[in-house]
Amino acid sequence: MTNKPNSRARSLRAVFAAPLVMCVLSLIGLVSALAGDGLADWLSWAALAVPVLAVAWAMRRRRV
Repeated sequence: MTNKPNSRARSLRAVFAAPLVMCVLSLIGLVSALAGDGLADWLSWAALAVPVLAVAWAMRRRRV
């Protein structure tokens, strides 16, 4: 029974790792879009493209 909490903790970490990373990147993208120009605009576009690319990847993977 000692293995159950460890396997569950790893499972929760695996489930919430990608959404947490996308959340942080989205927040960085939104703040940099509001706060700066030039390089900050490029950073915001790149950071805000990550969730869109993740959805496209998931849709493509699901079709196959």
